[in-house]
Amino acid sequence: MKTDLGGVNVPALRSHNAALVLDLLRTAGEAGISRLELAERTGLTPQAVSKITGRLRAEGLAIEAGHRASTGGKPRTVLRLVPSAGYAVGVHLDRDELTTLLTDLAGTVVALRRRALDLGAGAGPVLDAVVEEVREAATGVPSPGAVLPAGGAAAPGAGTASVLGVGVAMPGPLDHRAGVPGRVTGFPEWAGHPVREELAARLGLPVVLDKDTNAAALGLALRPAAPGSFAYVHLGTGLGAGLVLGGAPLRGDRTGAGELGHQTVQLDGPPCDCGGRGCLEVLCLAAVARGDVGGAARVLGAGAANLVRLLDIDEVLLGGRVVLGAPEVFAEGVREVLAGLGLAAPVGVVAEPEVVAEGAARLILAPIFGQ
Repeated sequence: MKTDLGGVNVPALRSHNAALVLDLLRTAGEAGISRLELAERTGLTPQAVSKITGRLRAEGLAIEAGHRASTGGKPRTVLRLVPSAGYAVGVHLDRDELTTLLTDLAGTVVALRRRALDLGAGAGPVLDAVVEEVREAATGVPSPGAVLPAGGAAAPGAGTASVLGVGVAMPGPLDHRAGVPGRVTGFPEWAGHPVREELAARLGLPVVLDKDTNAAALGLALRPAAPGSFAYVHLGTGLGAGLVLGGAPLRGDRTGAGELGHQTVQLDGPPCDCGGRGCLEVLCLAAVARGDVGGAARVLGAGAANLVRLLDIDEVLLGGRVVLGAPEVFAEGVREVLAGLGLAAPVGVVAEPEVVAEGAARLILAPIFGQ
């Protein structure tokens, strides 16, 4: 899977072939993989693999880790990824909460922070909080790690190489290529603010900005045995969907794909902050507010059915704090709506509350492994 992200430039990982080798080292895990197996799976020559792995070892990204018995000839040397050779920070900037985590190269979460936040406080205080949380999360990097200075951007050569970048996921709409939010539903003051550039300058690190649902979908798509095409439907402070088709995230040219919450399903329905009426989001959240979780699940099912019919996806995955408050009710409610319409797509629940923040970290890691 190739992501369209930009903004991450790791000098040690200069070539596509090196990314292929690194990804195989990552998926091999503790068992490791031999140079011969790397050559067979990548189609590279043994000489090319030896050159790449030699460079990765010199840069601390891979190590030799014992030998594996051979069916003939000398035992094969096994190589492993060094997860602690690099780290990524994932930030979930929600409407009322900020979640920040640190992952190693293998995607393992090594630090997690959460705090209350008001997105309506404006870009100044909100981005101050993001910078503070990223600095605190980065203190979890082992020596010679990336502890950012309290005064702002890191000084040249100040030891930030271990943190490869910061992925930031926030509500849309936004332009992921420009790194700029649009008129965030309910928070129009964010429109046009240069979030990516400001954070990159203040942190001294590469920053990638994407919608919360897109980040979550990317992280889920990179999991073993992930379905080739699915929708991740997130119900929390808002309602949206991250779409994966043919193994790749679907963002749209203007990052507008997946705005599920603002499908009109009731022409004369209540007004929504987006300017429309009868949107899925306002109907679903209204049902939750009055304690009708089953009704909210049916509304969510109507939206999921639209996605299945429109995109012919393999699976619907539900997540977000509201869903996790009553996962069985939501899953069963959506299943019933789909079944009643003769739609066979299975429905699952993503149980991890930090799925968006983990996906945000993957915004940094995915290009490193050629994903």
